[in-house]
Amino acid sequence: MFIDEAKIHIKAGKGGDGAVSFLREKYVANGGPAGGDGGKGGDIVFFADENVRTLADFRYKRKYIGNNGDNGGKKNCSGKYGEDIIIHVPVGTIIRHAESDRIIVDLSIPKQTYIAVKGGKGGAGNQHFAKASRQIPTFAKSGIEGEALDIRLELKLLAEVGLLGFPNVGKSTLLSRVSSAKPKIANYHFTTLSPNLGVVKIDRDFEFVIADIPGIIEGAHEGTGLGHEFLRHIERTKLLIHVVDISESEGRDPMEDIEKINMELKLYKEELLDKPQLIAANKADIAQNPEAIDEFISKMEVKGYEVFLISAVTGTGLKRLIHRTAELVRELPDIVLVEQTDEIKEYIVREDNSFEVKKVEDYYIVEGETVEKLMSSVNIDDYESLGYFQRRLRALGIIDALVKAGISEGDTVCIKDFEFNYMK
Repeated sequence: MFIDEAKIHIKAGKGGDGAVSFLREKYVANGGPAGGDGGKGGDIVFFADENVRTLADFRYKRKYIGNNGDNGGKKNCSGKYGEDIIIHVPVGTIIRHAESDRIIVDLSIPKQTYIAVKGGKGGAGNQHFAKASRQIPTFAKSGIEGEALDIRLELKLLAEVGLLGFPNVGKSTLLSRVSSAKPKIANYHFTTLSPNLGVVKIDRDFEFVIADIPGIIEGAHEGTGLGHEFLRHIERTKLLIHVVDISESEGRDPMEDIEKINMELKLYKEELLDKPQLIAANKADIAQNPEAIDEFISKMEVKGYEVFLISAVTGTGLKRLIHRTAELVRELPDIVLVEQTDEIKEYIVREDNSFEVKKVEDYYIVEGETVEKLMSSVNIDDYESLGYFQRRLRALGIIDALVKAGISEGDTVCIKDFEFNYMK
């Protein structure tokens, strides 16, 4: 099954906690603080893999949680870094911010890597808190949580040429004749339910990829059928080959078909009409009305299109069509869908210093990620550790917020499971 869109949650690893330790060695009666730092949490990294073709795996796994860094150790030994998680995606995958739909990165180059979220920094061991007035620090800092993000993966095929046309006009047959692709072919509508790719070799040094875009129908720009899923693959192509049934064997009007499909392109994204189009007038070998063919060619040429009479079944006219296609592929510039930016930074959930102070009965409750992590690094039985805690509360603005909320000396403050009396 071809899957070209998925929504997942990614969270990098938490940094390891700093250690509280003191040097204990022979002949050293009172060793100083020697708690090591926690290791950095592992990143979540995307890798554009040429061997991965779809986003199908993300249907079953939608959460990717990074590896945590190890806690610091004794004798100033730092914790081991958390191992990065590498997520393999097809070349041509676009990563979007799920909520805003803004593009974060376009993984359009084979083996391209991108760090989507970074692991949290490891906490500092107690060795960093020693000073002249505090020679025996009995506390350390906790590691910081890793960055987290909800993202949407979107796959756009990397093909220089796209085949357009209503169902059953011969696109799959054409692809099978000019490349090594083996698409499913049958004489009924909507045979192709997913894009087929084929490599067209011109000579030893030049080849290009051609994609059979499944049948685009009226209303595709609004998502009718699988409209959006199919239309998005056209965006990366340099050139379009518009296949029509010139024989009118099924009662189709080739001029009308071209106008309808081009209208869908325009309504989806108007710039798609700026792409060069070649007209492949298929089934010319069974056409019964030469005058209608001449009229069709004349009208198309007036509109600026090059028309090629072909028979995908017999191969008539294909050599000339492919030769002209190769010329244009060589001449036309590569498509750049999105310039790489650092916009990701505004979406990443970094350490959040926000907090909330609320009064419940006779208690003042302080809630917030940073203050709760700070609480976990405090040794409540150590005077110096409590002093550090109080200074951090003031620096974060929590003391001012408590005063603003109406706290009085002696009132009880609750942070997580810790209660203490407020003192000016």
